[in-house]
Amino acid sequence: MADTLSGLQAPAVGAPAVAPDLRGWTCPLPLRDHPRVVMGHGGGGAMSAELVEHIFLPAFGGRTAAALGDSAALSVGGARLAFSTDSFVVRPLFFPGGSIGDLAVNGTVNDLAMSGARAAYLSCGFILEEGVETALLGRVAQALGEAARAAGAEVVTGDTKVVESGHGDGVYINTSGIGLIPPGVDIRPQRAEPGDVVIVSGEIGLHGVAIMSVREGLEFGVEVRSDCAALGGLVEAMLAVTLDLHVLRDPTRGGLAASLNEIASAAGVGVLIQERAVPVPEQVANACAILGLDPMYVANEGKLVAFVPREHAEAVLAAMRAHPLGARAAVIGECVPDHPGMVVARTAFGGTRVVDLPLGEQLPRIC
Repeated sequence: MADTLSGLQAPAVGAPAVAPDLRGWTCPLPLRDHPRVVMGHGGGGAMSAELVEHIFLPAFGGRTAAALGDSAALSVGGARLAFSTDSFVVRPLFFPGGSIGDLAVNGTVNDLAMSGARAAYLSCGFILEEGVETALLGRVAQALGEAARAAGAEVVTGDTKVVESGHGDGVYINTSGIGLIPPGVDIRPQRAEPGDVVIVSGEIGLHGVAIMSVREGLEFGVEVRSDCAALGGLVEAMLAVTLDLHVLRDPTRGGLAASLNEIASAAGVGVLIQERAVPVPEQVANACAILGLDPMYVANEGKLVAFVPREHAEAVLAAMRAHPLGARAAVIGECVPDHPGMVVARTAFGGTRVVDLPLGEQLPRIC
């Protein structure tokens, strides 16, 4: 998820810088216990939220953390635009099902799609390590360009910087995107309400396990391929059924669990999911069992979770299943008035468990 810091008021020019006051912080693992940034701060979980809530938002003078979505909805000249930015540091650069070039486009395109917008224009910034092979860079750029064309977006501006050998990891990419939100569309986390049906667009955990298998040299008996894909077309198919989609979110860092928790917290509602209904492919389940991981927390790059009013849920689900990227869409739960701000899973044995926001990240550098 991109941390969108829109609508923030900058401090007055010439105003003295004020150091953040750490004494009142009461997070699960307070930043005052981490005088330096650690890998968990980039994982999209509770530690990432701490950085945003306690350092970035106060410094920029803006919104509460709960108000931040995958992209910002802005009004410009009477039009409603979605604007988002994201950075990509995945390792390795190429993996089964994609590359950092595909991710750099699809990640930003999908953030815009979660506001109901189709990406129109992208910017692209490359940070290159001295010594990276130009042939490798060419492959990354080609993949990025092909992904942009497939998504119907145009790369219109960019930047390149080079850092000394040993001070980078080959190629890092930042992309920003702008898209137009159709009239009548209002999709944001705060709109989730009791009675909403929770739908996931397909099998979860494929991207994280694909990265893990290549990076760690693990074999699970069958190649696991990333689900990396642009979701704009799928969202358009859903909006063709009804403009009244309450929430869309692509569960990237922190997986499905992080996205559900962020929505529950933002809307002040409870979320109840049926654990057995969550589509987990066999190869992901097997890999997670071996490694002691929970598929709910494993990253995805071509899936979305939707909160849909109950009266539209059946038709939206049918439209999703008619689209190639939603063929295995499934209803996994509902929004409830109980336990506001919490996600609870009903297990296959009839019990329940709390699905908490992850602290950091099971596997860093996956996007």
